[in-house]
Amino acid sequence: MIRIGNASGFYGDRFTAWREMLDGGELDVLTGDYLAELTMLILARDRLRDSDLGYAKTFLRQMETCLGTALDRGVRIVTNAGGLNPAGLAAALEKLAKRLGLPARIGYVEGDTIQRPDALSANAYLGAFGIAAGLDAGADVVVTGRVTDASLVVGPAIARYGWGRDDLDELAGATVAGHLVECGAQVTGGNFSFFTELPDGGHRPGFPIVEVHSDGSSVVTKHPGTGGAVTVETVTAQLLYEIGGPSYLGPDVVTRLDTVTLHPDGPDRVRVSGVRGTPPPPTLKVGVNNLGGFRNSMTFVLCGLHIEAKAALVRGQIEEAVGTDGLEFTLARTDHADAADTEAASALLHVHLRDGDKTRAGRAFSAAAVELALASYPGCTLTTVPGDATPYGVFTADTVPQDAVGHVAVLPGGERVPIAPPIRTAPTVQDEPASGGDVAVDGPTRRGALGEVVGARSGDKGGDANLGVWARSDAGYAWLRTWLSVERLAELLPETAPLSVRRYELPNLRAVNFVIEGLLGAGVAASTRFDPQAKALGELLRARIVDLPADLPTEAP
Repeated sequence: MIRIGNASGFYGDRFTAWREMLDGGELDVLTGDYLAELTMLILARDRLRDSDLGYAKTFLRQMETCLGTALDRGVRIVTNAGGLNPAGLAAALEKLAKRLGLPARIGYVEGDTIQRPDALSANAYLGAFGIAAGLDAGADVVVTGRVTDASLVVGPAIARYGWGRDDLDELAGATVAGHLVECGAQVTGGNFSFFTELPDGGHRPGFPIVEVHSDGSSVVTKHPGTGGAVTVETVTAQLLYEIGGPSYLGPDVVTRLDTVTLHPDGPDRVRVSGVRGTPPPPTLKVGVNNLGGFRNSMTFVLCGLHIEAKAALVRGQIEEAVGTDGLEFTLARTDHADAADTEAASALLHVHLRDGDKTRAGRAFSAAAVELALASYPGCTLTTVPGDATPYGVFTADTVPQDAVGHVAVLPGGERVPIAPPIRTAPTVQDEPASGGDVAVDGPTRRGALGEVVGARSGDKGGDANLGVWARSDAGYAWLRTWLSVERLAELLPETAPLSVRRYELPNLRAVNFVIEGLLGAGVAASTRFDPQAKALGELLRARIVDLPADLPTEAP
């Protein structure tokens, strides 16, 4: 097997994780995932200011003290920190290695950039064979731009085992392994619904490792002595993160998530097996970022009586001052009746303005809000000060044919190796949603929070959100799959009611997954939603009080 660790799940993750992973135990490869839809927008704005940038600068600082250790211990590094400029990061790494006197062989992968004159950035999600080519050529470090997150693990596995394009089950198994570790500590107890049950209470989870075998099966684990835990449930939670239907599309393989089986394999070890793959689609996903305009926000504190009337007064005054176009008002009823202190008695009125005119969205708006301080509702105060508008981005997804992209591995010696697209592809077939039975609980019930008997993990995919919910026992899943329908979800989360919602069942995981289309509008960067990435949507659902079967266990067996 090949032991592949992860030391970064996003741009801004734990800075010391690279050192912790290198010092914590044996590894063959250490990966770092820095890219997300929002990150690509941030890097695009960096590159507008300086054409030499466009990569994750944090990674360079981490390599200052870690590159030498990795070379000494024979740990190879694979990262997508190259962002929009993998060649630039590779050159910066070579300069760093030379300054440190280290004989590092550095390769990189390029070809993901799609020329769109009307876009701030457009990047295809490349696969893993370019990474494998760099490792096959002896690279100590392989830097990529926009590859799929799982490719950081699939590439090293291809290089170790020599898999080809037709080894679909093996590629699919490694894809699951890559998906499990791509978000760092989320698979070892981070952001876990039942964090209070973890040995350290979720205080400082260690970063994950996957031991990938030649048949594509794997074991998820972590270094001994690190925090958090690896259990079937922590792995299930991450497997449900940011997915759609059972068919998990990728550039090298379509992974069937409904074939994944999870079994305990000892303390802090979970075996992942049975994964099946089918040919990839003939197209690649393209993430497109555009500037959407400018936005600004001001927040009013409404204390005491007549909260709704106070909010209505502010709304009328703001609309009269700046007009109605682009305004959005959100009243958060955080107030409590008969409260003994101001904060507990107060609600928050968030006022957002988005506009193509920077002047209107800037001081013209924020100053108009502040001018109400002595001329509005009783007790008027704000938590924000007047400020200028800031630009925001809009993310959209597109596709291009696989053979329209110049996927290239640039080897440590400078040789450029074209990576051919897959010969065998298959048209994308939309998974059939499962409606679920909208049935009442049969038998004795008790009132309780839904989260007493189920876990959840939610996240963003462009303007859509996913919400995966798993049961803690077979009996719990028998109830969950019939009880939690799209209609019941709309009752529990009213904001989903007017939207198109697709529901999928994953029996092997005792889970159902909802894809809520349009919940996040034009994407994270443009969203004014309180929870713009839908990270807390699962916890909101778990907090709803419902009729639970009285005999349903509240702990995992």
